[in-house]
Amino acid sequence: MTEISDRYRTVGAGMTRVVRNVPDDAWDNPAPCEGWVARDVVRHVVEWMPQFLAAASSARIPDGPSVDDDPVVAWQTLNDGIQALLDDPQMAASEFSHPVAGTHTLQDAISMFILGDVLIHTWDLARATGVDETLDATEVHQMLVMSEPYDGMLRASGQYGPRVTVPDDADEQARLIAFMGRQP
Repeated sequence: MTEISDRYRTVGAGMTRVVRNVPDDAWDNPAPCEGWVARDVVRHVVEWMPQFLAAASSARIPDGPSVDDDPVVAWQTLNDGIQALLDDPQMAASEFSHPVAGTHTLQDAISMFILGDVLIHTWDLARATGVDETLDATEVHQMLVMSEPYDGMLRASGQYGPRVTVPDDADEQARLIAFMGRQP
């Protein structure tokens, strides 16, 4: 196992905690992502991540149930599949080559493009459903430090809303959430 495998295990466990604690009647609650409900947060990660990996590498994630049928198992299937890729030294070191995202090892691609998405969407799902929103402090710090220098580029990508202003004494999680265009 590598540092990236361990980091993903931590972030994936955080999302798993939230997904498992969503009240049955909260899956259709509005999410912080405009136009989405809680179930759509899980749908987003479950649908794009396997396609993204398969389009640029030999990585394959097993199919799970649809998010409409069972969002908990759909997430768990994805999470277990990504963790298995990272825990396999050959697979983790295999090539990921995407026309836009570039060429990397698979584990580096997961670290760059998937890990942070799972972290932020963990907060989105928790906020939408009333589950504890606390994210892993180490990952929050790392993502904030790595993202802030790329503010302009990230905003230009269209994948982030306008940065939300927070008080100067806001904690790092609030600053990261605000940086990602969400109201902490």
